[in-house]
Amino acid sequence: MEIVHVYTRLRNEFGRPCLLSDRGPEVTLDLVPDPGLAAQFILRTPRDQATQARCDMSEHQVNTERFETESSGLNHTEGGWPKDVDPNEMEQTIRFRKKVEKDEGFMNSIPQLGSVVVHCIQQNNALDIYQEYCTEEDEECAEPPSAKTINIFRDPNEVKRTVTCLSWHPDGGKKLAGAYSCLRFQTSASNMCEDSYIWDIGQCFHSSSPTMFKAKLGQNHIFKGTRTGTLAVAVSLWKLSSVEHSHRDPVYKIIWLQSKTGTDAFSASTDGQVLWWDVRKLSEPTESLVLDPSREGNMERALGAISLEYEPTMPTKFMVGTEQGVVLSATERQRPREEDCVCTYEGHHGPVHALHRNPFFPKNFLTAGDWAARIVLYQMSYLTDACWSPVRPSVFFTSKMDGVLDVCDEPLYCLRVQDSGRLVACGSQGGSATLLEFCSGLSSLQKNDKSLLRP
Repeated sequence: MEIVHVYTRLRNEFGRPCLLSDRGPEVTLDLVPDPGLAAQFILRTPRDQATQARCDMSEHQVNTERFETESSGLNHTEGGWPKDVDPNEMEQTIRFRKKVEKDEGFMNSIPQLGSVVVHCIQQNNALDIYQEYCTEEDEECAEPPSAKTINIFRDPNEVKRTVTCLSWHPDGGKKLAGAYSCLRFQTSASNMCEDSYIWDIGQCFHSSSPTMFKAKLGQNHIFKGTRTGTLAVAVSLWKLSSVEHSHRDPVYKIIWLQSKTGTDAFSASTDGQVLWWDVRKLSEPTESLVLDPSREGNMERALGAISLEYEPTMPTKFMVGTEQGVVLSATERQRPREEDCVCTYEGHHGPVHALHRNPFFPKNFLTAGDWAARIVLYQMSYLTDACWSPVRPSVFFTSKMDGVLDVCDEPLYCLRVQDSGRLVACGSQGGSATLLEFCSGLSSLQKNDKSLLRP
């Protein structure tokens, strides 16, 4: 086998020979810079981007615990008989029983065991099967705290308005009243919708009215305040208070009072006044109070009211949250009116948006404003409202401008908790009223709840 192969070609088949020599540089092209093009140059920012042509795949393995089973049998025979006694023969068994009953050991053991059995029977008969013997040992909820969204009631108008106030119907809490308004400075349009709504689960209806700023549901009527400072009550038709005897600034809070007629209420505004009203006669207020800390009744030094708090168990006392971050404690029946402001509490750098007493310990109250809810919670977002849980003394709810309550991604403005403590409604700046339902761990009384918050 040959491993050599000879291949022959002519020289002219290789082309023209190349002869190299040294020579100087030559300019083939000279491009002069253009200033106009230089001005249009944009430096592109570098960007890193990763690509993957293959599909992402993952592998999971699950091995459940093996449940071991075992079959076993039990053979039961009438036990204890001697070998010479047949259990199936009645005569033999009767003869053996009589023999044992005549034994002296058997006769001594029966009375001793009988006294023990009689004691157990008497103790069992003494127990009352209908009595609860372990009432103090409440069953603690093992489930983690949670909340779920039941429904969202949105403003049906094209121009979304802020939900400024929410109020539950006092009869069972099956209806929710929502007040809407535009809170942006000098942005209220003349053609903006002026409807407020009463929401029901499954269906809703609305009534046309002037722009409602704050509203409270009575048993059969609604009492509301407007941005112009006037107040109105609705039974079958709206009745409006006179302008000259109403507030000079927007009404921020209205609370029904505990009275025999059920028609008394009082309102607060940033004009520095608290006015008492009888909804049957809105021509003028029945009483008025100027929020002057110096107790001189000077309107120029009056503090603007943002929030109110009234506890029916203390009908002569109430509290006012102001724009200046001060909480005023006042009494209703002292004379003269300038001395109604008893004391002040300072603790906020901005307006006190919410003020609520603890339903179990009325001496403790909760305030919300600027970056803090005064008692335990400090946050970096503005707090807009707060209230206590009506069933758990150590639980309170707050709403913040950053959309907290884990259901909204827009600023929350107000919230109200149902009397049962199971449902809570919160209103957003976009006009949506969200209904939440809490788990039993947050809505039922727990062990040592009162002792943890006792002053």
